[in-house]
Amino acid sequence: MTFKTSKVATVALATLFAGTVSVSLTGMSHAQAPGPGWYKVCTKQEDNDVCVVQNITTASTGQLLTAVGLIVVEGKVNNKILQVSVPSARTIPPGVNMQIDGGKAQRVPFSVCMPDKCVAQVPLTDAIIDSFKRGGEVVFTSVNFQRAPNPIKISLSGFTDAFDGKPVAQSELQERQRLLQEEMQRKAQSAREKLEAAQKKAKETQ
Repeated sequence: MTFKTSKVATVALATLFAGTVSVSLTGMSHAQAPGPGWYKVCTKQEDNDVCVVQNITTASTGQLLTAVGLIVVEGKVNNKILQVSVPSARTIPPGVNMQIDGGKAQRVPFSVCMPDKCVAQVPLTDAIIDSFKRGGEVVFTSVNFQRAPNPIKISLSGFTDAFDGKPVAQSELQERQRLLQEEMQRKAQSAREKLEAAQKKAKETQ
């Protein structure tokens, strides 16, 4: 790997993390715009234009399940990277298996693991992009520390429009954050009410 490629990979990695954080809730590491979907975020990194087409899947608690980023770097240097982030406590070195519409799975090896996530990446090829555009769904499977596979299905509907279209405007991204925060607060309140009701019922039956 050349110095330039390594530098671009580092920039792209930071960009994907920034994109993930930009749609996060206060006090939560990761979150997703209401409803599943793909969207593009672009930024300027020194002499390079970096665009990330991403899809972030979380649990109702806000915990990251899978974050996918197709990263395209153009400018002084050019590079394309596919990154997949999954929860921490993964088995090393298996990485993440990527399978589109039940086809042959492709292994995406881990590049780094941190306290809150493990990140796998491979070069983003035209073949991968084309398969995402033609596909109906993609399944990313990682193996947790108990050696149990954790498959996550993500619809590829809307991917082509996101990849070929314009990036999300900052105002729209902020609106997504607002709607997401309201939705997560509603879910948290509902979970609290169910828990309190269950505790009350348990006391009454004692």
